Amino acid sequence: MKIVSWNVNSVRARIINISEYIEKFKPDILMLQEIKTEEKNFPFENFKKLKYESYVFGQKSYNGVAIITKSKISGFEKNYIKDKKNQARISKCEVKIKSNLVNLFNIYVPNGNPINTDKYQYKKDWLNLFIKKIEQSLKANKNIIIGGDFNIIPEEIDVHDHTRYENDALFKIEIRKKFRELINLGFVDIYRHINKNKQEYTFWDYFAGSWQKNLGMRIDHFLISNNLINRIQNVKINKFPRSRIKPSDHTPIELEII
Repeated sequence: MKIVSWNVNSVRARIINISEYIEKFKPDILMLQEIKTEEKNFPFENFKKLKYESYVFGQKSYNGVAIITKSKISGFEKNYIKDKKNQARISKCEVKIKSNLVNLFNIYVPNGNPINTDKYQYKKDWLNLFIKKIEQSLKANKNIIIGGDFNIIPEEIDVHDHTRYENDALFKIEIRKKFRELINLGFVDIYRHINKNKQEYTFWDYFAGSWQKNLGMRIDHFLISNNLINRIQNVKINKFPRSRIKPSDHTPIELEII
């Protein structure tokens, strides 16, 4: 099964790119972040034509997550976290992979910048709440996959110039510690687990030729519960969509699990 995570930076603005990606790379489950639309305006029909069902937790103009799937899922949930700002940032569902029922989380963590505003505190509060909830979920089912835009650069290798980001909400040490805290519950950052020393990115800014100069960062991740590690066949960052016309500033990360 191929499960993909992609921050599309507006599903309606990017629908041609997304459709092209689906037809070319054929994911079983595509988790989208930053869809920037309410459910009533979501392009359900575009995905239906491609034989995919859509499960949407939207918000007007900002945030929002969706699961586009040709595999059967159940238990789609929008209220996993009681978000104090009522932002659409996380959904949960269950998917059967072979004989295992896996809890699949699609997340869009707050950016947190600038750090001297309440946006940074909101990011820390959101992560604390998420960590607490995941700890509870692990007690009920140890089969968990968390995918999405974490807005966290885990290590120095994961950004083109780490010295520029020491006071950025994506790389501040206390935010990276939250990422580590989540992993310590019983997860692996599967991309880094498989690619020990590879320097690849999932995001390139639109400004200053960042894509052309490869000035990027790895902020989109899959965390896999320890008991599923041996089921992972491959994890790959697919840069093809970032090179297209009118692309998202993120590119998909693809997970293959048996």
